[in-house]
Amino acid sequence: MKYLIPLLFAASPVLADAPVVENITYSDGRFDVTLSHGDTGWDDYADGWRVELADGTVLGTRVLAHPHVNEQPFTRSSQIMVPDGVTQVFIRASDNVGGWADDTVPFSPN
Repeated sequence: MKYLIPLLFAASPVLADAPVVENITYSDGRFDVTLSHGDTGWDDYADGWRVELADGTVLGTRVLAHPHVNEQPFTRSSQIMVPDGVTQVFIRASDNVGGWADDTVPFSPN
């Protein structure tokens, strides 16, 4: 019985830290989002970020197609228009292990 507990931990999935949104800029419909993440290669890397409204509506997603092991933090851009009258959006990052992060970063595009 004393070996059961270590075996349970060994069988548990490894939970990686979510990517961290370090900086956001917006100008003329273009978002520049800087992320940091402990990318280790193809097995664990930041694979995207998206812009959401307060109700969860996704305005646009930037897919990151490869690891950035030796480029931390890194910035990627995407043309994502914010509807007129919207004063705050939320940036949510993702990695290929944990998926979309629970937390978002609020941002005022005005």
